[in-house]
Amino acid sequence: MIQVVTEITIDAPIERCFDAARDIDLHTQTVWGHTREQAVSGVTTGLIGDGDTVTFEATHLGVRQRLTSEIAEYERPYRFVDQMLNGAFKSMRHEHSFTQLGNHTTRMTDTLKFEAPLGVLGWIAERIVLKRYMTAFLESRNQKLKMIVESGYVRPVYNDNSQNVNIRTNKNN
Repeated sequence: MIQVVTEITIDAPIERCFDAARDIDLHTQTVWGHTREQAVSGVTTGLIGDGDTVTFEATHLGVRQRLTSEIAEYERPYRFVDQMLNGAFKSMRHEHSFTQLGNHTTRMTDTLKFEAPLGVLGWIAERIVLKRYMTAFLESRNQKLKMIVESGYVRPVYNDNSQNVNIRTNKNN
């Protein structure tokens, strides 16, 4: 099992950072363009929340694949955990943690733990390719997320009560 930890400081309140990190529309805007990542099932737009699932389809390392995750732990605005239910990895757990450093400053920490399939071959791939790839992927995404949040990101509102209403669809199932 490999663990990747990244941290970034964002000049914005903790609630705004937390909501931006769980915004499915922002997720697809902030990942590498060449992956052509899109949400195809579960919550496909808006904010994902406790117990929700999402399936992303993307091309990574030249292979088109799907990954389904569930929000297994949720403590707004401090942390949430998405846990892989189905996908290319043997296992994957991604913890998103937020620490308020000041009124308008937040530290966002990503802790990604994953294990590749294929026994010894997977173990080698984790160390030679996947750790570096996943670190770069998270750092790139977080830099883009930081720019969007610091530019005035506003949490999506889907009804008059300003409650989070997730939109679920099944595309390409």
